[in-house]
Amino acid sequence: MFLLLASTQAGCRRWFSCHLLHRLTTFAFFGLIACVSQLVYTQSVRAASDEKPNIIVIMADDLGYGDVGCYGAKEVPTPNIDKLAKDGLRFTSGYCSTSTCTPTRFAFLTGMYAFRQNGTGIAPPNATSIIKQETETFPEVLQDAGYKTAVVGKWHLGLGEGKGPDWNGDLKPGPLEHGFNYCYLLPTTNDRVPSVYVENHRVPNLDPKDPLWVGNTNPDGQPTGITARDTLRLDWSHGHNNTIHNGIGRIGFFTGGHAARWRDEDLADQWVMKSNEWIRANKDDPFFLFFAAHDLHVPRMPHERFQGKTSLGLRGDSIVQLDWCVGEIVKTLDELKLSDNTLIVFCSDNGPVLDDGYKDGAVEKLGDHTPAGPYRGGKYTPFEGGTRTPFIVKWPAEVKADTTSDKLITTTDLGATFAAIVGQKVPQGALPDSEDLKETLLGKADAKGRDYVVEESPRGIGLRVGEWKLVRQKNGKNKKDSFTLYNLSKDPGEENNVASAHKDELAKLKAMLAEIQAGK
Repeated sequence: MFLLLASTQAGCRRWFSCHLLHRLTTFAFFGLIACVSQLVYTQSVRAASDEKPNIIVIMADDLGYGDVGCYGAKEVPTPNIDKLAKDGLRFTSGYCSTSTCTPTRFAFLTGMYAFRQNGTGIAPPNATSIIKQETETFPEVLQDAGYKTAVVGKWHLGLGEGKGPDWNGDLKPGPLEHGFNYCYLLPTTNDRVPSVYVENHRVPNLDPKDPLWVGNTNPDGQPTGITARDTLRLDWSHGHNNTIHNGIGRIGFFTGGHAARWRDEDLADQWVMKSNEWIRANKDDPFFLFFAAHDLHVPRMPHERFQGKTSLGLRGDSIVQLDWCVGEIVKTLDELKLSDNTLIVFCSDNGPVLDDGYKDGAVEKLGDHTPAGPYRGGKYTPFEGGTRTPFIVKWPAEVKADTTSDKLITTTDLGATFAAIVGQKVPQGALPDSEDLKETLLGKADAKGRDYVVEESPRGIGLRVGEWKLVRQKNGKNKKDSFTLYNLSKDPGEENNVASAHKDELAKLKAMLAEIQAGK
């Protein structure tokens, strides 16, 4: 009996020791796996952030602060843009430089306010290159850092030189002479002729037997938006009544190039296809893509599959199409496993406009939608609604998700900021008005943001400094300067001019604006 008990106790001790050893070994094994996994994850995140990021700027056209869900829109679904904000940083004081397209794009690429160079207003159909050959652009700075660069979509900065673009030959200088390795363009705007694409230096699919001609007068008595108005499928409200293309009147005249012409409904699909092809071809190198959407510029004619998607008519449907474009670009990055180390900036070239020359229902179907959000004005104006737009940044390796910033930042600052992020020195004299706002763009806690924002427009100019906003406009027959002053912290809608009650602040901002415009 004693021997049996002793034998049993010894067996139990051996079983317990073996079981404990097994448990400890298993625990240690899985603990080691967890540590290794965490180490690999940490190293991969650190490696992603240490690598030069891919950079994509998605610039919408005529999109207002209140036009997307993450900025308060209720009438139009924008799930992909909203997800950018959910996955990144949403600015509430993000600005473009000007309340019209050409000067904003000029300042964005050159880092120089458009008012510093003559001829930077809205470019006509036959405009030659507005960016001077000697002007260094930030895509050129990125090329110096080893980046492949491309612009796909609306250009509207002129092509060629001399008396006008050579539409049947080489269209240069153009994007390829200003820092881009590849371009696929809407050369002007979709409401201006010619209605063709430009790929690198040429109009694709152009038949030499059917040459392209572009001008300001009707060369052959062709039907126009005036003489054949009853044939239009989208009527005009003002202007936009010269050459008829795709059943829509345009600004300017053109003939020929029939095999090269596009259809309005296909533009967004083409931008997405060309962008994704280029991303896939350049996925192994750091790249910069300027995705220059044409939505929601007039004529608003989104693809048939988007028409009728909102209660706002064609303008709302165009926002849905823009949102789809954003989703398709992000989807490609996800498929290629490039998302973690790709910096995406979503912005707009200026604020919203409803009737911009066509009777597309934008006014009649507006309902409760507020395109500029709480702000006054829109496209063409020097008020907040003209230049304060959606401004979203996503970069999973560096930018904290679902955050908001009220720091001041503009599209003009992106050039110097990107250069700082990739560690490339900006050449002396280049990007003169672009500020390095790396900490601001990445949402760092100690970021300062801009001290002031210049808001240029065809109807005047604004200057925001902190809570104060100065507006200078030309009034009356004598076109004398008129100044108004607003306190945005109390009056974000710029309804109450407080210039007479704050004369010192008015004088201070007037002097500051004069110094900025003088280049001091």
